[in-house]
This record gives sequence, structure tokens and C-alpha cells, in this order.
Amino acid sequence: MKQNFKHFLRIGCISLIALSLAGCNFLTRLANIGEEPPLSPIDNPVLQKGYQPVTLPMPRPEPVLQQANSLWRPGSKAFFKDQRASQVGDIVTVMVAIEDEATLNNSTDTTRSTNEEAGFAGLFGLESQVTKVLPEGTSAEGLIDFGSDHSVSGSGAVNRNETINMEIAAIVTQILPNGNMVIVGRQEVRVNFESRDLSVTGVVRPEDITSRNTVQSSKIAEARIAYGGRGHLTDVQQGRYGQQLFDIIFPF
Repeated sequence: MKQNFKHFLRIGCISLIALSLAGCNFLTRLANIGEEPPLSPIDNPVLQKGYQPVTLPMPRPEPVLQQANSLWRPGSKAFFKDQRASQVGDIVTVMVAIEDEATLNNSTDTTRSTNEEAGFAGLFGLESQVTKVLPEGTSAEGLIDFGSDHSVSGSGAVNRNETINMEIAAIVTQILPNGNMVIVGRQEVRVNFESRDLSVTGVVRPEDITSRNTVQSSKIAEARIAYGGRGHLTDVQQGRYGQQLFDIIFPF
């Protein structure tokens, strides 16, 4: 009885949490009926919830080389002033170019069969006492007999083709001790009742930034690129909360 009560209590807690989450989303969607999806305000990325400064292995510090009577600065691509992003708060344009294509086919087929027999023909004359301890018909020569059959057959296929070509402006939020820069960029585009969001985060080298103050997405280390949407079309493409909860808790 006590176990049944705990079982029903657990189900009730899960259902209450699901209803509360669905209720919050229901009220939000109900308030936005007939309205465009709201855009996020422009905030300082460093003050965003979950933001953490990047810590990476750093090389040994090197002394700064001073060149007397020289008007040219090491690493500069312009004679008068370097227009590339170099300080916290500077803006750099990220050229997002992703063209991934992969085709994988895997097949596995294994079969295994084992058979083990064990017994004793003589043990100080005690083999004759086996029938007195074990049921009739038991012999000392065949006390143990194990057999097993195992078969596995599986196949899988992946065919993927992704192409993304976009530009996004990112802000330098941190300068690492070796001179590399941490960049964070977010972009929101709303068309009618659908909002498209693009975000880029990662670490870039100053040498990879071109004279036009652009950097290729393939040059970004620890890159995190996300492209998605919010709005009516995205809601229709997503499964209902009840169906998602059922998929999580249903074991079969």
C-alpha cells in the first residue's frame, strides 16, 4: 500500500511539473495572439545569464620587441592605423560559410555459439555418492552443461547535406593573455510572424582577421554556431508538450 502511494505521488509530481510548464507557455502564447514574436533587447553579453569568461591553455609570455626609429608596427596591415578589431568592444564581421556533406553506411552481423560441459569421473570414490545427494539419473561425468547462442545484426545509414552562408557582426568580449580574442555575436531577423535567430561564439586569432575586418567561421576555435527560429511556423513543427513528456517517460 505504501509503495503504491509513493508511485502515485511520483506520477502526480511529474504531471504537476508538466502542467506548470505547459501553463506558462500557454499564457505567454495566449498573450501574444495576433502579435509578432518579440525581439530580445540589446544587452551586454557579459551580463547575460550563464556567461562565463573563457579560460584556455596559454603559451609562455614573450617580451615585446621595440623597434627604434620605425613607423611600422608589427602585425599592422595599414600604414597609418589598423582597422581590424583588437580591443574589447570592437566589432568584427564573421563570415559564416558551412558546407557539410556526409554519407555513411554501416552494417554489423555477428554470431556466436558456445557449449561448456563439466563433471568428474573420479573423486576419492565419492562419485558414487552423487545419486544419493542429487536426483536420480544424475551422473558425475555430466554434472554441468552450459550452452548459449548469440546473434547480432544491425545496419545504419546517414546522408547529410547542409549549406549555410551568412554574415554576422560580433563583439570582442575578452582578450586572452596570448592576444586571441573571444567574440560573441547575435542576430535576430523577424519576417511577418517568424523570427530567425543566429548566434556565433568562439575564439579568433588577430592574424586571421582580414584587412576588411572579417573572419571566416572556419578560423574560429571552439566555435558555437546556432541558427534557428521562433514563431508560428516553429511552433507547428514542434511536438506538443504532452507528446514530448510521453516520449520521455514511456520506456518502450
